[in-house]
Amino acid sequence: MGKKLYVGNLSYDTTAAQLETLFSQAGTVVESTVITDRDTGRSKGFGFVEMTEESAAAAGIQQFNDTQLDGRSIKVAEANPRRPREDRGYGGGSRW
Repeated sequence: MGKKLYVGNLSYDTTAAQLETLFSQAGTVVESTVITDRDTGRSKGFGFVEMTEESAAAAGIQQFNDTQLDGRSIKVAEANPRRPREDRGYGGGSRW
């Protein structure tokens, strides 16, 4: 089973393709994404890379944590599991 990595402190110009190219040096990349602001489309400065194997993910952390990418010292760590979103009561339907 694959392992997802968190990649932080990215330049706003870094693309998912650049992340995939970089992390493919450590192993096979399943998916890479850069998180963007919903309204502006601008990068939020972090992203995720999913590797096929845990050993490749560990290699990615070791090789790329605190290294330079697009002039920034990136942070690489194992991603935390996504928390379920809570219902805030804004869903469709009439309020009255």
